[in-house]
Amino acid sequence: MSGVRVRGFRSGWAARALPAMLAGALLCGMAPGEMSVAGFLARADSIMRLGPLAMATPEAARLKNEVIAAGKRYKARHDADRKAGRRTTSCPPETGSLTPEQWLAHLRSYPPAIRPKISLTAAFDGLMRKRYPCP
Repeated sequence: MSGVRVRGFRSGWAARALPAMLAGALLCGMAPGEMSVAGFLARADSIMRLGPLAMATPEAARLKNEVIAAGKRYKARHDADRKAGRRTTSCPPETGSLTPEQWLAHLRSYPPAIRPKISLTAAFDGLMRKRYPCP
């Protein structure tokens, strides 16, 4: 056997497999809700071309899960701030609804130049501040 051994693998195999493994770990390790507004809108626009069938695609389910995760992060932080006696950024009701059209309109309200810099979690917080300001 020729080549350098790395933990039992020949270096040629390791050199080819390592980038793929790292990319897989990076993609799998990305938490829902950490996507940027620009990334979300690009993915949403690509599936919206399917018309009424768009909501039945696996990609639509993934995007929905991203929004749900951002909402859960917002609620956890909001509840923690209230419990600690800190002022909250918004005062939403305990329950509410958000249509996809309202969410997309909010995301599109950000200027295109800053969309890549804003996470979905920050965008969700911005929407709550806009819709439910504290008195």
